[in-house]
Amino acid sequence: MRYMKILVLGVVLGWAASLPAEASSSDWYNSEGGKVRLVTTGRPDQAGKIHGVLDIALKPGWKTYWRDPGDAGVPPQLDISGSTNIADAQLSFPPPQRHDDGYGKWAGYDRPVSLPVTFTLSSPGQPATIDAQVFLGICETICIPVQTRLSVDPGSDPDNATDAALVKTALATLPSPARSDFGISVLPGDHENLVVEAQSPGDPASVDFFIAGERDYMFGAPVRSQKDGKLVFTVPILDRPSATPTDGGLYYTLTSAEGSVDGLLPFP
Repeated sequence: MRYMKILVLGVVLGWAASLPAEASSSDWYNSEGGKVRLVTTGRPDQAGKIHGVLDIALKPGWKTYWRDPGDAGVPPQLDISGSTNIADAQLSFPPPQRHDDGYGKWAGYDRPVSLPVTFTLSSPGQPATIDAQVFLGICETICIPVQTRLSVDPGSDPDNATDAALVKTALATLPSPARSDFGISVLPGDHENLVVEAQSPGDPASVDFFIAGERDYMFGAPVRSQKDGKLVFTVPILDRPSATPTDGGLYYTLTSAEGSVDGLLPFP
């Protein structure tokens, strides 16, 4: 389990009374370092999915975390178990930036950010309400875990153009799928290091590599090097499962001045 290694003021609780949601977006929940809300497009698409965002409005000087915040952070999380006719909610993440707070290097955002979220209906065509318990960390010189409940009735305002435009804009910020000239190749490593070569258009100095630890993997900050015209990232493996998974892979994002891409790497 990961523990926060920096000073924490305490958990900021925002449990609201169980009131019915009245719009395709929730009210803002205010905390010391900013505010957060859920916004949806209202109508589900043909696949029975409702698209939305976890909208995080940070105050100047405050930051929040990417999907893998390192060994001392709190990644954004949604628990939709209290919802009606919602089977699943998947968060997506725009490309992050590298931060160093003096305690460690981690991936996150230092400006307001909208995290796309896809809600899958249990029974397409039937009404749905979203009742989400939200947990995320926001940081200045200290870190504050923020925990609150946000409720939305997407069908109550299905044609809200402002909400739909916000979701569309957020989706446009997501990385593109990796390709042959912009992506990652795995190089021979060892039990303690993941080694990858980055292919990217543009200036190599602008390139950064982010990998998300899942399935009991934990990674340190990548170390970059260049040799024979190749850009290589060596990533310390701080923890790993007792047995290497045989299905799926590890999510990564590669960023550069030319944009960003993402994909899956095989488990090392």
